[in-house]
Amino acid sequence: MSELVTGEAVALELRPAKLPSRALAVLIDLVVAWAVFLVVTVAIVASTSSLDDAAAAAVAVASFVLVLVGGPIAVETLSHGRSLGKLACGLRVVRDDGGPIRFRHALVRGAVGVIEILGTFGVVACIASLVSARGRRLGDVFAGTLVVRERVPAARAAFVPPPPPWLAGRFSGLDLSGVPDGLWLAIRQYLTRMGQLDPQVGWAMAERLAGDLVARTGAPAPEGVPPAAYLAAVVQERQVRDARRAFGGGGQQPTGPGYVTPPPEYVGPGAAWTVPASAAHPAAQHAVPERPGDQEGAEAPPPGTGFVPPA
Repeated sequence: MSELVTGEAVALELRPAKLPSRALAVLIDLVVAWAVFLVVTVAIVASTSSLDDAAAAAVAVASFVLVLVGGPIAVETLSHGRSLGKLACGLRVVRDDGGPIRFRHALVRGAVGVIEILGTFGVVACIASLVSARGRRLGDVFAGTLVVRERVPAARAAFVPPPPPWLAGRFSGLDLSGVPDGLWLAIRQYLTRMGQLDPQVGWAMAERLAGDLVARTGAPAPEGVPPAAYLAAVVQERQVRDARRAFGGGGQQPTGPGYVTPPPEYVGPGAAWTVPASAAHPAAQHAVPERPGDQEGAEAPPPGTGFVPPA
């Protein structure tokens, strides 16, 4: 397993694809592309039999560029890095930071691939993949991408800390349909490793992920809620919805003779979430909280959650 470190110092456990699996995926893609090209060529020849030689040659070149160059670029862009061959082999093209590729990445990979795969029959691509520590060909180097394996052996899932009890169920009405899988992966990676990050880097990472999540859901984050707590609460809400769909809950709250609705101040065993140094705002790490008895007659605050709102 190879760890890719993003610009926010978050290590992503990704398994780069090796040459044999990549070669098999490319072979499948080429077979499909050439089959489509032959069908298109036969159709063009049948429909343009009255054209002269120059026009027929121009149409043939255009069909070649459209099918064998534009086709793979369009497929990788629309499928976010999963062509037919990569889908069959369990591979996927991602950016260097682990995110999904865009059109410009697929365009660079496809343009360079014409030279190193079609022009040299894959010799240059094989040499570059063997030399690279992560199995990247020249197209990946210029595009800033990496081909990784999606089907990896099952391993023990990392523990995602639950949110503070006062945030549990607060986002039940949030629309999560527009959040992509790549963003969920980045959030889970952050939550499981935020204790290993530098405090300032961890806080900045949480703010950026929370901003991306707010942009995808269309609903602003609650004011005064730390970004790490907001991320944990939304992840828990998604897990609750997945569990309800899997077990036929239908989105209804559990009821029955043995179910007792907990009061708002209820804190179950292990529900308190202690924020690591990286999840707390750097300016709040040295603050000394005021004890309830420091002011005479002051009302006791609610149970602590371990979070200190940002200054």
